[in-house]
Amino acid sequence: MAPREAYEFGEFTLDVSERRLSKGGKPIPLEPKAHEVLLALVRNAGRLLTKRELLDAVWPKSFVEEGILAVHVSGLRKALGQTGQRYIETVSRAGYRFTCAVTPNVRRTGANDARPWLWSFGVPPAVRPEVYELIGRGRSHLLKASMFEVPNAVAAFRAAIELDPGYAPAHAGLALACCAQARLRIVPPAEAYNEARAEALRALAMDDACADAQVALGSVLFFSEWNWEGAERSLKRALQLDPQHTEAYLLSGQLQEALGKLEEGLEMKLKALERDPFSALVHLQISMSYWNQRRYDNAIEWANKALALDPQHPHAREHLAGAYLKKGDFDRYLAENVKHAETHGVPAAAFEPLKQAYAAGGRAGVVRLFLERASSQPQAFPAMQLALFYGEAGEMDRAFEHLERAIGLHDPALVHLAVAPQWDSLRADPRFTQCLSRMGLPAEAPGRTP
Repeated sequence: MAPREAYEFGEFTLDVSERRLSKGGKPIPLEPKAHEVLLALVRNAGRLLTKRELLDAVWPKSFVEEGILAVHVSGLRKALGQTGQRYIETVSRAGYRFTCAVTPNVRRTGANDARPWLWSFGVPPAVRPEVYELIGRGRSHLLKASMFEVPNAVAAFRAAIELDPGYAPAHAGLALACCAQARLRIVPPAEAYNEARAEALRALAMDDACADAQVALGSVLFFSEWNWEGAERSLKRALQLDPQHTEAYLLSGQLQEALGKLEEGLEMKLKALERDPFSALVHLQISMSYWNQRRYDNAIEWANKALALDPQHPHAREHLAGAYLKKGDFDRYLAENVKHAETHGVPAAAFEPLKQAYAAGGRAGVVRLFLERASSQPQAFPAMQLALFYGEAGEMDRAFEHLERAIGLHDPALVHLAVAPQWDSLRADPRFTQCLSRMGLPAEAPGRTP
């Protein structure tokens, strides 16, 4: 006779041997990891289980974010019905406690009665062909790394989730698409990254070996939360799961550069290029590596390669213009800005004031023009951009006022504050080191080429 472990609480029975939660004999569907979270709580009923204890119990050999527990607890409360809240108590900033009285019900069964473990939801149904098709379509749009394609990717992944809400790759794809929305500023970054985090955690709750979900979570931790160590763990895990994951290499390269490791960052991006040599995004990211190294000729070369692959890329031409400006070539800077504007329907005549300002006062005249516009239209310029303008104008108090505000907003454009050349006008001020410290970035960026 083999022991059979089961627990009764309220109207429910949790049969451990068959991995089944039931109410009145009727099975209640649970995800596999949700079952394990519930089992850990029930076995320790009445005792506070810290988040770390739960993570170690359910994912003993994997790194996952604490937020995944909230996803599973929310699912368990729904499964337990309207009374779910009274069964599982959230202890703020600590963990969870199972508060209902639990009665162990250990029975013994004959060997002939033993059955293999069965998930409470039975054998997972086959994925519908149209779900595969939608996910493939979404990935195709996403790989183009274009602001014109990302909304199509989002729509395809949402449609796949609507058809099959329990399929992890659909949620992981939507998480990646939301990250692209934030990166291209199609949607306000905070809003897009919040959804990306939620979708990545949903995907990992369904399948903790989903590389796309790890990449999306790593992107959120990097750009939105500035959790450098957590982002690195997620991206390393993604590459363990899928050593060919282009975006994992790209993000790893960006992360290394943010931490001052410029050569290591470029090396990771070149690995991404090996895997996807026709991606405009990969070429632009390599250009950004040379930008951070102050190698502007190389930055221009790779930005042009990105534009050859995607002439309408929203950031490649802006970056190209910036590299010409750093080289002191204002004519080329202006020409590239005009091309960028015309691509998006802005007439070349709109740049006449800029030309006149430069003719009258050089680069300083252009900066004064921007500051005048910012004074009359403060909402049109993000705090990060105002910090750059005031820094270049030598108005350091105003520059740091806006930089501090941008840090408070967790502007994702600040992740390369320690190394990016656009911030050089502020570096000599002691407040700059304080800003880096506040973000957890190195005060001295080794490998930064002067």
